[in-house]
Amino acid sequence: MLRAFHNDPNIKGKYLARVRAHIAADELIHGKYWENGKGCAVGCTIHGSNHSAYETELSIPRVLAKLEDGIFEGMSNGLSKVWPEQFLLCIPVGADLSGVWPRFAVWLLTDDKFGVIQFAKSAKSKKAIRDVSDAYKSIVDGKSEDIDWRKLRKAAAAAADAYYAAAAASAAADAAAYYADAAYYADAYYAAAAAAADAASAAASAAASAAADAGNNFREAQGNKLLELMAAAPVTQ
Repeated sequence: MLRAFHNDPNIKGKYLARVRAHIAADELIHGKYWENGKGCAVGCTIHGSNHSAYETELSIPRVLAKLEDGIFEGMSNGLSKVWPEQFLLCIPVGADLSGVWPRFAVWLLTDDKFGVIQFAKSAKSKKAIRDVSDAYKSIVDGKSEDIDWRKLRKAAAAAADAYYAAAAASAAADAAAYYADAAYYADAYYAAAAAAADAASAAASAAASAAADAGNNFREAQGNKLLELMAAAPVTQ
């Protein structure tokens, strides 16, 4: 089991100090992982681009690094400048973060205000989104043995509509399906989880294109929810 910061407050302090130094020097940039001493949220944390380093260096699941990355890239400059510090600061030393992604997926899909289900245009799309969300709820409840993720993924992909709502459910189902299949676990799982968050923001932007900040509002909400869930993660001894 990964325990955040290898259960060592000095490791948390090291990486917090690093990102704070980059923030103070105005070295956070969009669109680049790590180049000439500047980079994105992930780049300024690990001084590289390999999300798996979050597991080896910080003992944080790389799926959360993928989410941190995608949320940063979709945020406005003002919000993104403080995002990597907020991300690290909220995580308790020694926390078990394994339950964060399933809980985030449920919220991403079916939250009353920010869930993509509100953008679904058909009963078929809504059912696909609810079915994937219910499957993630089963994971949260420790009852995931009988979930057929490939069937859910196929249904969600078939229901994808012009506002990308079902696309988020399809990507979330992809993540879980890849997780269940050792042959695809490593990269596809994390990419699909990030794609689900991307699709949710795309759905929001498409549905509210008249509002210039629609995408940023959803990225901010995603960021706030991720911080909330990580902060509440149980600390193991």
